[in-house]
Amino acid sequence: MRKFEEVTTETREIFKGKIIHLNVDTVTLPDGNTSKREIIKHPGAVAVIAQKEDGKIIFVEQYRKALEKSLVEIPAGKLEAGEDPIVTAKRELEEETGYTTNQLELINSFYTSPGFADELVNVYFTSQLIPLEEKVAGDDDEFVELLELTLGEAEKLEKEQRIHDAKTSYALLYLKLRGLK
Repeated sequence: MRKFEEVTTETREIFKGKIIHLNVDTVTLPDGNTSKREIIKHPGAVAVIAQKEDGKIIFVEQYRKALEKSLVEIPAGKLEAGEDPIVTAKRELEEETGYTTNQLELINSFYTSPGFADELVNVYFTSQLIPLEEKVAGDDDEFVELLELTLGEAEKLEKEQRIHDAKTSYALLYLKLRGLK
């Protein structure tokens, strides 16, 4: 048994959606008592830190219904079943920005909310952007606006909470630590 492991004795599916599933698990705790855990199952996602030759970073602005406001974010999207994350990263970059690349470096991956969700985001970096000759169609229900910002401009948007999600804040910290001005 792993340290502090909670053993699942029952799983009840509450909701099965297009993107997420919600289960309620009954678990036996390390002390022998039982408890319930509400778990969101997510296929995983990617995010791309895309830096142009002039040092500007590519962002997209889109409306986030859960927050009832628009956010400025780095390009990102969910994994399709069985899809390699690097393939997803290139696809999302193309669909959301009109750029492609032949060089994606995995920076890190992290769980977004491990207290209740298993979503793992893989974060990639590229500074080798190639404009696409023809726009690639994105998701039918996704509307985004492309932004190219300096790190300073992005940090200002972060202070204004227009950049206010973990993956994009992580990207800004990564770029700052990398020495981008």
